[in-house]
Amino acid sequence: MELKSIKKHYMLYIMMVPIVGYFLLFAYYPLAKGLQISLQDYKLMGDRPYIGLTNYETVLHDPFFWQSLRNTVFIGIGILLFGFFAPLVVALSLNEVFKSWFKKMAQLVLYIPHLLSWVVVGGMWIFFLSPDSGLVNLLLKEIGIAPIHFMADEAWGRWVMIGSATWKDMGYNCILFLAGIVSINPSLYEAARMDGASRWQQARYVTIPQLMNTMKVIFLLNTLGIFRIFDQIFVMSNTAIANKVDVLMMYTFSKGILEIRIGQAAAASFFVIVFTLLLTLMTRKLTRFDEV
Repeated sequence: MELKSIKKHYMLYIMMVPIVGYFLLFAYYPLAKGLQISLQDYKLMGDRPYIGLTNYETVLHDPFFWQSLRNTVFIGIGILLFGFFAPLVVALSLNEVFKSWFKKMAQLVLYIPHLLSWVVVGGMWIFFLSPDSGLVNLLLKEIGIAPIHFMADEAWGRWVMIGSATWKDMGYNCILFLAGIVSINPSLYEAARMDGASRWQQARYVTIPQLMNTMKVIFLLNTLGIFRIFDQIFVMSNTAIANKVDVLMMYTFSKGILEIRIGQAAAASFFVIVFTLLLTLMTRKLTRFDEV
């Protein structure tokens, strides 16, 4: 029976060959190669002897690794929470707007930052937060508050990263929420109105419950990105706030590219993979994602 099925759909299997080849070549082979490098005293030239778990032990005994992990958890969870609830609130608000042209214009304006690279967005935020001519400090000056050195103060560094990341991706997540809202059966709202439900009650008892599956998907996708934060930190970090904002991917970059400790960088990258896998499994369990 299986042989007949293969013969019947052989073209589909042939079409899958390039896809499988792509993942083998650009995903699984680098993963296997990285694991091999993490077990070696890897040099760009010369012998590369196997040293067992020495690189992993070095990483675990490095205080900068643990500081990077703490920064990653703080910034990542902040981006996860603010980047989830802020677009949800905006989507629910836009859903109440009756003027379709305004709703479309708002979506466009919100989505534009997502299209820009972190080089552009980071430069914009550094300019906005400048203590001398930045828009934010000019507004603070108008209300009598002294200029704040956002990009040179460790107390503000993490929050700047969280706020800028939330702002950048708000439009994308907002559109996903709006797409989920549009798919809700209109008869549910009609029934709620017949029962005398207000707009707030319709949002609370109809819209939000019906959005649960969409919310689970968006929350899981955002969770996968917690330990992959790099571009933003690379562009916006500086020596004044590096201790509070440098994340695991910056640690890996520093060890592998700047210090040429490739084996140690490979070991650190596998810790990132393990942390991401554990966090994803926990999120699936807590959100009951399999029940979507």
